[in-house]
Amino acid sequence: MFHRTESIDDIGLSRILQTDKSNTISSLTKVICTIGVKSRTVEELSKLLEAGMSVARFDFSWGSHKYHTETLMNLRQAMKNTKILCATMLDTFGSEVAVRLAAEDVSSFDKDAPKTPLEMKKGNKVVLSVCNDREDQKKMVATSEFFPVVNCDSLCEIVAVGDSIFIGQYLFTGSETSSVYLTVESIDLENKEIVCTCNNDALMRGVLLTVQISNVGEKLPTISRHDENDIVNWGVKNNVDFISLSFTDSAEDVRKCRQILDEHKSFHTKICAKIERASALKNIDEIIQEADGVIISRGNLGTELPAEKVFILQKMILARCNYAGKHAIVARLVDTMAEAPRPTRAEATDVANAVLDGADALLLGAETLRGNFASETVAMVRKICREAERFYDHESFYNAQISQRKIEAGEVSQAEALASSAVRAGTKVGAKLIVVFTRTGETARMVSKYRAPMPVVSLVIPHLRQDSIRWVLEGESDARGALLARGIVPMLANPQNSEANSLLQMVFDFAKKKAGLVIGDRVVIIQKLSGTAIVKVQELT
Repeated sequence: MFHRTESIDDIGLSRILQTDKSNTISSLTKVICTIGVKSRTVEELSKLLEAGMSVARFDFSWGSHKYHTETLMNLRQAMKNTKILCATMLDTFGSEVAVRLAAEDVSSFDKDAPKTPLEMKKGNKVVLSVCNDREDQKKMVATSEFFPVVNCDSLCEIVAVGDSIFIGQYLFTGSETSSVYLTVESIDLENKEIVCTCNNDALMRGVLLTVQISNVGEKLPTISRHDENDIVNWGVKNNVDFISLSFTDSAEDVRKCRQILDEHKSFHTKICAKIERASALKNIDEIIQEADGVIISRGNLGTELPAEKVFILQKMILARCNYAGKHAIVARLVDTMAEAPRPTRAEATDVANAVLDGADALLLGAETLRGNFASETVAMVRKICREAERFYDHESFYNAQISQRKIEAGEVSQAEALASSAVRAGTKVGAKLIVVFTRTGETARMVSKYRAPMPVVSLVIPHLRQDSIRWVLEGESDARGALLARGIVPMLANPQNSEANSLLQMVFDFAKKKAGLVIGDRVVIIQKLSGTAIVKVQELT
């Protein structure tokens, strides 16, 4: 029998009103934080790490390489100060069309934004002007009648009269006071200008506006020259762990990104396909198969899909990612916490439902990029996740994954059989922890695929690899690469002390200190003995 999680029927009023007295805010579900001007200092990054940030997202929709490098150096110092491991994610600009209202590098989203918002009036005309030269772009000033568009040289060629265009604040919430809907009236190809009519009143604020155009997704390139430069000259150079490939439309987009990484020997960097357009949905199965993970960008998708369809799309994509064992990430959850210390009731429920739907990680945007309560948001989201995880139906999910149909089809590898056996053993004996000895972290990620109800420590053993000119000690990248997987706690073993019992005791000491385990608690261990992989149950000592 599986160890039961709680059922809603088991819960009484006293349980709901009971104060959470645990001294931890950890959860199996991970949190990704977008780093911005307010959260990029060593002090603020340390707070985010202590609150539960697992991955730091560097958004290349804005900011120079120098700016992001300074932030990365601060993150590394924060990790050193807190002794907390954190992965890095480069989010490409992609085919996002934008209007800049301030310089590329800003010190404050509030101070550097125009003092007076652009006032848009229903029925007024506004011209979108395409400018290809970066120096000329800096000289152009946006007004309520004139928007200089960047990052889309071919905009005039791909739009048509009658198309709908949505323009909102970067990481917009969808509020009609900060976003405007336009209709294309005419196109001047010679002067590269598009004349539109405003369909609603709006006050446009911020340093960057994003532009969404209906029905043109497949005409826009996913990886631009700008993106390739960012990937090669910043991502590869700084050994990033994940690429968030914005506006992925097909598996070919993922293959192109992987080719760029492989050409520069960045084999460890994983690719998360960011689903932002309705046009990507017809290729979703191929995208999931090709990518290492999928990010459901509900902000952009929400402008292209009927509101009533978004929830079922989320459930469908998460289920397919879970089945394939790929990272499943949901974005845009607690927008109001950018300005308020508590989420709305609907947002708290949304976070919990994302967990119950099978999300590996939740991605925070404006909340940590420009919000006033960044670390508080991370702590709150992880508390909601932890509560929701108590009601996740592990048994049903496990049975679906290990169904007889899959076994008969020969789809279960030896590593997967080992991982599923560890989860089965752990739930049967009521284990509090699974420990996986690994060199690459792959076995631990396989355990995560079966949604163990207890944490999984991925103990990465560093190893030497010879490249064309030297020997390289590897392991840290493999440890960080596991930080997106649900339930995995990566640890990097000391390369000078690889004796199994000593390493296991190190994990036990960590578990007692950080996870509240006590002597006598049962632990499931996956390791190799004399070349044979085994699963064993051991009591904590």
